[in-house]
Amino acid sequence: MVHALSCLTGVASASTDLGAGLSAGLRSGPGLTAPQKIEFWTFSMKPKFTPYFEQLVKRYERDNPTVKVEWIDFPWDIIQTKLVTRIVAGTPPALVNLNVPWADEFARDGLLTPVDALLGEARARYLPGTLQDLTFGGKTYGFPMYSNVAVITYNTQIFKQAGLTHAPRDLDEQLLFARQIAARTGKAGLCPALSKIDGLMMQQGLDILRDGKAVFNSPAHVALIRKLADTYRAGGLLKDALFAEDNFPAAIDAYKGGRLGMLLAPPTAVRRIETDAKDIYAITDVAPAPLGPTGIADGGWLVHFAVPKNVSPALLPAIGKFARYLTNDANQLAFARQASVYPAMRQAANDPFFTSVPAGAGAAEKAVAAGAVSMPYSHTLYVAGITDYDELRRYLVKAVEAGVTGKQDIQQALDQAVVLWNRKLASQRSH
Repeated sequence: MVHALSCLTGVASASTDLGAGLSAGLRSGPGLTAPQKIEFWTFSMKPKFTPYFEQLVKRYERDNPTVKVEWIDFPWDIIQTKLVTRIVAGTPPALVNLNVPWADEFARDGLLTPVDALLGEARARYLPGTLQDLTFGGKTYGFPMYSNVAVITYNTQIFKQAGLTHAPRDLDEQLLFARQIAARTGKAGLCPALSKIDGLMMQQGLDILRDGKAVFNSPAHVALIRKLADTYRAGGLLKDALFAEDNFPAAIDAYKGGRLGMLLAPPTAVRRIETDAKDIYAITDVAPAPLGPTGIADGGWLVHFAVPKNVSPALLPAIGKFARYLTNDANQLAFARQASVYPAMRQAANDPFFTSVPAGAGAAEKAVAAGAVSMPYSHTLYVAGITDYDELRRYLVKAVEAGVTGKQDIQQALDQAVVLWNRKLASQRSH
């Protein structure tokens, strides 16, 4: 379960008369057959990636003259509604950009078409973890496109003052280092995204649900929150917006201001530090973010192309061919380089652009390579199958906040949240 996407103005009007184009082999005159039409949707790609997608479409149509491709982009926050409307109307797009939680929900509701037969030999070229993320009930529901991971960015001057000689290698060391930074420098060491505490729990191998019931009040869960509380009490956690839905702005501002020892964020954050705070950038180093005991990297968030339900079966071979092209190594590599994300294809993910660190490289170049180390271990962490999950998560976050800040006993706070969760989950099942 993870976060956050950009938004922009959608282009919906072009989609109104495209439904008929989903059927293959429309006649356009005596002895003539109209091109097959493939309509594909992305979210929040315009205007930055307009040249990329327009050129991709032009190349594909040049090489496949019997196919006409239509690209439509929507804001991320309305694409699901648009998709449901078109599926129900029987005029879905051929392909649609989704993230993994959306795909899981749509697949459970029977609104997506499995793509196992369309992946074909290309299946072996994707990173295994990306296909695992898109496999529900033994069937695969998408063509992986890109993901991301976090890296540990750290202030070498603060580390030196705190007597630290290497980047942290696990969560316990992150918290230990944060306490040591606070004790020796008076500055915060770390700013974890505690509004996403469920993702942290899962990365640490701790279940949120088991057999349909909340179980995040076990001794292991309490021990994790206690470590956070100890670090908070010692001044090791940045208190600015610590439990905010998005505390990244506060965290990066503190890092750029020399008030934070470590920043856990995607490599793009390092570029922002370089642009906004050259003095801090000059004393910044980077390392791969520690994997949890699950072997899962922090910050994974896979985006892919899915095939909706009610697409014309006659069009499926053409859809599969275009989807494989859309997500092939060359196109993923070109997009990932522009977007500062990581490709989901093996060969593209191992391109020297991501894996090599040139002599004299700065922290920004090191960050890209550090993320590439973690990319094979990237998974989208989320809780599936729960109605109104965001509301439930807020109850968990409030309980964790009460425990971390010392307002309430940790066990008591988690126990109360579990009772509330299970009451609501039982109510959902009864309906």
